[in-house]
Order: sequence, then C-alpha cells, then structure tokens
Amino acid sequence: MRVYYKLFILPLLLFITSCNTDDSYTALTPEIGEELSGGDNTSFNFSAEAFGFAAPNLSFEERVTFGVGNSLFNQSWVTAPASTTARDGLGPFFNARNCSGCHFKDGRGRASAFAGELSHGLLLRLSTPGTGVNGGNLPEPTYGGQFQDNSILSQMDEGIFEVVYEPKVVTYSDGTTVSLRNPTYTFPLLNYGAMVSNVQVSPRVANQMIGLGLLEAVPETTILALADQFDTNGDGISGKANYVYDIASGTNTLGRFGWKANQPNLRQQVAGAFAGDIGITSSLFPDENCPTGVDCFQIPNGGTPEIDDANLDKVTFYSSTLAVPARRNFEDQDVLEGKELFNEISCTSCHTALLQTGNHEIAALSNQTIRPYTDLLLHDMGDDLADNTPDFLATGNEWRTPPLWGTGLIETVNDHTNLLHDGRARNVEEAILWHGGEASPAQERFKELSSSERSKIIAFINSL
Repeated sequence: MRVYYKLFILPLLLFITSCNTDDSYTALTPEIGEELSGGDNTSFNFSAEAFGFAAPNLSFEERVTFGVGNSLFNQSWVTAPASTTARDGLGPFFNARNCSGCHFKDGRGRASAFAGELSHGLLLRLSTPGTGVNGGNLPEPTYGGQFQDNSILSQMDEGIFEVVYEPKVVTYSDGTTVSLRNPTYTFPLLNYGAMVSNVQVSPRVANQMIGLGLLEAVPETTILALADQFDTNGDGISGKANYVYDIASGTNTLGRFGWKANQPNLRQQVAGAFAGDIGITSSLFPDENCPTGVDCFQIPNGGTPEIDDANLDKVTFYSSTLAVPARRNFEDQDVLEGKELFNEISCTSCHTALLQTGNHEIAALSNQTIRPYTDLLLHDMGDDLADNTPDFLATGNEWRTPPLWGTGLIETVNDHTNLLHDGRARNVEEAILWHGGEASPAQERFKELSSSERSKIIAFINSL
C-alpha cells in the first residue's frame, strides 16, 4: 500500500504546483472575427491556389464575370496579326505575355535570379528628373517609362538588366547578426543605345492580387483621417496622401495602388499594366511603347485599342473580387503575443490593422470590416530603401504602406518569401530590418527584443 500511496501523491503534488504557477498567467484571446481578414470576402483555402478564389458573396452573374476575367488574366497574348483576334497585339516590347506572368497564381513576383531571366515579376521604371504631363514622371528619352526586356520576333528586345547584391550586416542587441542583401541594377546589354546619365531606376515587384477591390472601397475620408503629413501629433509618423492623375475623369485624385500609390483606381492600374507590362493598348493607354528609332506605327497591332473596354472591365472586376485568405493560427498564444508586441513597438502606426469599407459599385465589397494592415499612405522609409524617384507627390524616399494580408501564404503560392518593393528581403525578418526613416524607432525596438519575442512577431505576421 505504501508504494501505491507514493505513486499517487507525487503526481497530485505536481498538479497542485502546476496550478499555482498557472494562476499568474492569463491566456490571450483573439478579437471577435479577427480571422476574417476580408470580412465577407474571406476564403478558407490555404493551398497553392490560396490567392485565386472569388469572393464568396458574389452573385451568380458576378461569378460568370469573374470567370471570364480570370481567363483574360491568365491567357497569353500573341503577336498580331493572328486568327485569335481577341488576344493578339502582344508588344512589340513587353515584360510578360500575360498578367499571370508577373502575378503567378495571383501572387507575388520576385527579382530575377540571373541576368536575362524573363517573366519573373520584377520590372524597372525609368525616368529623368522633372515633372511630365499631368504631374507624372518624365520618361527616359530612349527607353521610355519602363524597361521592357522582351519583344516580338521581328524586333530586338530593349536589352538585359541584372541585379547585383552587396551584403549589409545588422546586429541585434543580443549580439546576433543578420546579413541582408543590398541590390544595385546594371544593364549589361542595351540594344538601342545608352541611357542618359541622370536616369532614375525604380524597381517594382508585382504584389499579390488579393483584396484590391476592398482597398478601393475604403472611403477617402478614412484614409485622409489617418494622414499626418507634418507630424502634428509628434509621434514621428507623417503619413502622406499621394494625389495622381485620373485619366478617365481628367482630374487629380487620391492615389491608392502601386508601390508609390501612383494609380487612383484599379481600372487604371490594370490598364497601365496591360500597356507597360504586356504592350496591350486600351482606351486609357492608347499608345504603344517603342524605344527611339523604332516606328511603332509600322509594326502590326491587334486593333485600336487592343483590349476593348468590355474586356478591360472584366479583368478589373476579377482583380477587384479576389478573396482574402483567412488568418491561420490566430488563436495560437505565440501569435497573439506577437500581435501584442507588433502593437507595442508601433508597427501599427503605419500598418493600420482595421478598416471599414464604404459603398462600392460591387455590392459585395461594400460596408465590410477588413484587416489589411495598411493605411494606404506614403511614408519616408529612409535612404537605404530609397529609389530616388519622385512619383507625383511621392518623394524618392517614400513608399505606400503595403498591405500585410496574405504574407504568410506567399511561400505556399509562389515558392519564395521575398518581400519589399524590390524583393531584396528574403523573409519577414529581413523586411523589418530594412525599415528606416519614419520606421526607424520601430525597427530599433525590434532589434532590442529577445530572440523569442522577435520570433513571435514574425509568427504573427506570417499568420496574416
């Protein structure tokens, strides 16, 4: 009996001790509905197709439009003239043959792995100092506003660019070091002559397509209420709105889309991508892009315009109504602690967690509570991240706060974890360590955390 008594009393004492210890710990709980990043436009598929689902609350007719837009988004355009008249007119100069060439599976592009790699999802904007028509950039005189490294068979492509990385070592307060990679861009081959010496090169990676219509549905008043251009509250954060030219209305209006918020709405964003990335003209962008010395008018095209308004609208609808994947692991204690730390070190000063949409012409996008983790404003991110290229009201140091939703699924969808506007960061940790300018205090607080605390913040961001 004595033996059995000892075997019983030992676990009882351990249980009592454990209970006494747990009395000092309060479990964290998620907010109600926190997992619904896109409100009613949230999907629960976390496979390699996670970014490609329609918003669940579309009508039957809208789902048909979504399907046609999806087809147009993924179809490869061909050289004119062709029997497939609905999709001819590729180029003559371009970066990809279809939208998914840069947004593979509606996801995120990456920097090229070697000189001359095509359809990788990174493009280079080109400009020269000064302001062009309607407040935009002045194009580089020979190659225009975008370097196009592919062409139809009858033309030489514009050339080849290469990304070269130099290491940059960052040291945490605990002595741990991380080696970052700092990119520079070179042009080992230029087929139409040298660029001007004062060319401004701005790399832009294609971002995941999810939730774009929801961001368009956020009222302008909401975005402007978050702005504090002159930092009147003294918190070191001075979010600024960009005002850009809306081609359809002929007016300057609030910019929302693109890495510098240089597009006012999704329709113009989509039409600009067709023109710059694929060489497909539209009613908004009716001109072909050709380097100096090439007469575009002598090259067969796919009509005037090459994509009509009806099909442009279908691709815009598709781009507007891609569902946002739900949060994963949102009840996990480490993730919840990471969320608290994310707030404590002031990441939410720019990455605003919660927004409310207003009325939108697509009813499914209206009056939704969403969690994109962006304020859609411009912020000075410091000299290290600067492209030194102004864009309407954006300076060479300023970038729009990117939404964080879907970050943790990029690897699942696109087989990489590269982040930031040029893909230099190979993971969330590196992206945080590149933050400078207004984000310098938050970055310094992150560096002062313990390894465990840093891991919890990363786990939180990857749950989005």
